[in-house]
Amino acid sequence: MNNNHALNNKTAIVTGASSGIGLATARTLARAGAAVFLAGRTAEPMEKEKSALEAEGHRVFVLATDLRRPENVHALVDQAVAETGRLDIMVNNAGVEYPATLLGGNPEHWQTMLETNVLALAVGCQAAVRAMRSCEAQGHIVNISSVTAQRNATGMYGATKHAVNVLSATLREELEHDTIRVVNVMPGATSTNFARHFPPTFSERLTKAAGIAMDRTEEGHLPEAALEQLAQKMKQNLCSPEDVARTILFAITQPIEVNIADVVVRPPVSVATWSRR
Repeated sequence: MNNNHALNNKTAIVTGASSGIGLATARTLARAGAAVFLAGRTAEPMEKEKSALEAEGHRVFVLATDLRRPENVHALVDQAVAETGRLDIMVNNAGVEYPATLLGGNPEHWQTMLETNVLALAVGCQAAVRAMRSCEAQGHIVNISSVTAQRNATGMYGATKHAVNVLSATLREELEHDTIRVVNVMPGATSTNFARHFPPTFSERLTKAAGIAMDRTEEGHLPEAALEQLAQKMKQNLCSPEDVARTILFAITQPIEVNIADVVVRPPVSVATWSRR
C-alpha cells in the first residue's frame, strides 16, 4: 500500500516528538502528506528534523513546551488550528519513566510521571476532540500506552499506562457515535526507550549479547549510537520506533467506519524471555 499521499490536507500533532517513537511518527506522518506539529521539551532534535523534512517539501512546525501544564497543551492545539485551519490527528506520545521499586520510589518522580503520562494525555484528548469537532474532521486520537499495561505489578510507570488504557477506552465509548476514532497503541521493548525502561542488569545482558560497549550517559542511559546498534543487531528482541510509527499510520488511514481500538506492537521474542535469563 502506497501511503505517500494518504494524509494530504490533514493536520497532525505529535507530542514527545524530540526522540524515539514520537520523532519517528512525526516523520512518517509528514512523509504521508500531513502538516505536522512536533511538540516536546527539547527543541534541537525537533528543529533538526523540521529542517530535513522541509527540505523534502513537507510542512512542519515545532513547539518546545512543557506539556505537564494544561494551558500549554491547549496552546499547542490552538496553534495547529490557527496555522492550518484544522486538526485531524492527535498522537499523545509524551511519556517518562523513573525505574524504581514502589517502596523505594521518589514521590516527585511519581508526580512527573502522572502529570506527563496521564494528565497531559487526558488534556490532549479533550483539546483535540474540541478542535476536531470544530472543523468537522474525521479524526483520530492515538494514545501511546505500553505492554506494561497488560501486566500487574509493573510499578508506578505501569500504573500510568493502565490509566492510559482506561482513558482510551472511556474516550472511545464517549465518541462511539462521533466521527473521531481512538487508537490505543501498546509498544513492547523498543530500541530508543530501552535504556529508560529496563534495569541496568538486564540492559547489560542484552548489550553484551549484541556485542555492544556499555558506556552510559550521565543520566544512566545508553548513548544514541549504542541504541542504534541494538536496533540493528537485536531485531528479534527490540522493535524500532519506525515499527510503531508504521502501525500508527496504518491505523489512522483506515476508513472512519473501521475502529482499530487496541494494538500491541512487540518484537518476535518477548523481553520476558530475556528477563528470565
